[in-house]
Amino acid sequence: MPYLPTYDSRDPRYKTPYGAVASGTQVQFTLRPPRTETFSHASLTARFESRYDETVILKMPWQGHDLGQDLFSAELDTTGYVGLVWYSFRLVKLNGGTQDLGPYQLTVYDGTEEVPSWFGEGVTYQIFPDRFCRSQVPDPEGLVGGRWVHQSWEEFPEYRPDDRGEVRNRDFFGGDFQGIIDKLDYLKSLGVNTLYFNPIFEAAENHRYGTADYSQVDPMLGTNDDFSRLCGEAHRRGMRVMLDGVFNHTGFVSRYFNGDGFYPETGACQSWDSPYRPWFSFTQWPQKYDSWWGIYSLPAVNENDPSYRDFIFGSENSVVRRWLRAGADGWRLDVADELPDDFVHGIHEAARAEKPEAVVIGEVWEDGSTKVAYGVRRKHILGGHCDGLMNYPLRSAILSFFQGGGGEGFVKVMEAIRENYPPFAFYSAMNSLDTHDTPRLITLLGAGGEYRDQSREWRAQFRLSARQRCRGRALLKAAALLMFCFPGSPTIYYGDEAGMEGFEDPFNRQTYPWGHEDTDLLEWYRALGWLRGQHPALRRGSIRYVCGKGPLLAFLRESREERLLCVFNAGDTEQLFPLDEGRPRLVLGQAGFLRSEDDDSYLLLLPPRSGSVFFME
Repeated sequence: MPYLPTYDSRDPRYKTPYGAVASGTQVQFTLRPPRTETFSHASLTARFESRYDETVILKMPWQGHDLGQDLFSAELDTTGYVGLVWYSFRLVKLNGGTQDLGPYQLTVYDGTEEVPSWFGEGVTYQIFPDRFCRSQVPDPEGLVGGRWVHQSWEEFPEYRPDDRGEVRNRDFFGGDFQGIIDKLDYLKSLGVNTLYFNPIFEAAENHRYGTADYSQVDPMLGTNDDFSRLCGEAHRRGMRVMLDGVFNHTGFVSRYFNGDGFYPETGACQSWDSPYRPWFSFTQWPQKYDSWWGIYSLPAVNENDPSYRDFIFGSENSVVRRWLRAGADGWRLDVADELPDDFVHGIHEAARAEKPEAVVIGEVWEDGSTKVAYGVRRKHILGGHCDGLMNYPLRSAILSFFQGGGGEGFVKVMEAIRENYPPFAFYSAMNSLDTHDTPRLITLLGAGGEYRDQSREWRAQFRLSARQRCRGRALLKAAALLMFCFPGSPTIYYGDEAGMEGFEDPFNRQTYPWGHEDTDLLEWYRALGWLRGQHPALRRGSIRYVCGKGPLLAFLRESREERLLCVFNAGDTEQLFPLDEGRPRLVLGQAGFLRSEDDDSYLLLLPPRSGSVFFME
């Protein structure tokens, strides 16, 4: 007889419904201890964290026995509650001995609102605007920040400190909206449904995370009308546009802080009576102030200031609403976990009021259901805040798996996310292998690590050898397939499909190599876009793991229309994977299969460092 645990939160025999539940759900818990343990009583203790840690203790009456196990059951009422419930069990034996289990997490969310499905079902393409494509070499004269422009698109980004010891990020390449418009058909060929832009508003630095003026796009990109034209061209091709909302801090060089006096407005640094001064927290005006992670060029904003809230989301002409009206379809919130919950809620309400189909995606690097910031548990995905989060846990799990961490680790990490997240957040996640904040995956997998012990000069000059690149390309292809098969929106960081390399910022932010793409990778990404578009099971189907062991990982994506088996071999040798049911038909990949002459079973032959998708008949 197979071993059966006393409790398993992911098994419907022990807990129903599965995972996170909408507020008002009656959650059924069942303990199944071995009869030989002679337990006579059981109880459930539930702590409602967001209800001032109110604790409820429920008796779990004996319900009979099954397969040599006693059954103790109770039902927990979540009516009127939104937040986390931490629950545990106590079993008492006939002789007075006890056994405690837990605590376990139950996520209770507000299920009254319907989240638009377009983002999670589609393919997203992330563009770092200065480095994607330019239509002309811009003139930086008179622009904020004292910028300079690389005349050659092929030059390397500046990464060395200046004579003052600062890395100022004032070197620009001049990527612009017209360049993006010129490449929309190319992006369409990749199956892209959503364009996600890193910040586009006027700013002194090339990354534009220190916003200087929320009312206009950066002049190097074009005009406000050019942005609307870009949105219109994207919409005409069936694509939506998502903007980066940086609302936790502004730029030292900005209309609001005006640290260098560039703007004619009376900024927070010019006068104590400035209308913008309450937006910032000064410890010694004007020299000392709160800033993001202590970076002086990014003054932190007081998100509780009423005038700032009104400016960002509270009025008809707020930043959030104005740019949705101009053509955008959603917002990605920079450092969402550093924004107050009610501030994020205000953004969400404003976005939905302007466009009912608008989505809000938050940047959170950990399990967003348990994130604590400034001593407060964040409500990111409990409803009415973020519709989904950047799925950095998936990136970490994929990287670990293809670096030899084992399929067991992948399943453990990602099943915890699936259990803790409301379904809308799990299926609306932004899934990425790379972003502007991470090294390129082809470099990590090809080189075998980040080499943080090496100097920036060494990492800047590093290029994969032919052997390393062959390995990195193979693993990147398999990793990308896994991402495209996983629930949520697969997000391509510009240039991954072209084989761009690079360690951390700014080495991961080089210009797109137009005319020098890795054509093998490019065709693979086009095939991935086709795969996602053709198969509804990959866009909205359930996920069920069938193997996670060593170098092997396999799961089923199932919908009413179809059943797809996604299999991966992270090892350096061929692996065999037995199929006990169904007849496989290869959809994408290099795997083969053999059929047993004795029965209807099949044996999959998985090449090293590969992934494949089979249609199961």
